[in-house]
Amino acid sequence: MAVPEFPLLGKRFVARGAFITLERCYHLGDGTGWTARDIVRHPGSVAVIPWDGARVHLMQQYRAATGGSLLEIPAGKRDVPGEDPAETARRECVEEVGLRPGRVTLLHEAYTSPGFSDELTLVYLAEQLEAVGAAPQGIEEEAAAVVSLTCEEALAALDAGALRDAKTILGIYALARHLGR
Repeated sequence: MAVPEFPLLGKRFVARGAFITLERCYHLGDGTGWTARDIVRHPGSVAVIPWDGARVHLMQQYRAATGGSLLEIPAGKRDVPGEDPAETARRECVEEVGLRPGRVTLLHEAYTSPGFSDELTLVYLAEQLEAVGAAPQGIEEEAAAVVSLTCEEALAALDAGALRDAKTILGIYALARHLGR
């Protein structure tokens, strides 16, 4: 089924944050005039599933936007100009859980919140892990705890509602699919 496109008529800058910008975009409607949408422009991100063959390594960390902590796979912004996303995944894995992957494999790409943001998250499987010690970036990562779960435990945590972060849910399902579970 074909859905209509809504051609861009124009846009204007609204605000800039530390790494995002906000634009108001004006689109031609489907026979009803024009419409405006506020769009968050994001540099993109990577998420990493550190898998040692028996366990996936996640972090429990405080998230100001939710007012509490979440259990998450390592992730980060693609904020180094020209850096290959696979290298970003390696860097984030070291920074957040202290594991250097010998191999990273792209498993999935997903828009995190396409209703208002263009952020595209690349989800990588990280294997052949070497413990090198974490290099946390910021107070939340410094206070975070690493939690290691089997794939079955991670799937059970999903079923129980203990995993509520979208990239982590996607990552655990991608891991389970990759492992044939």
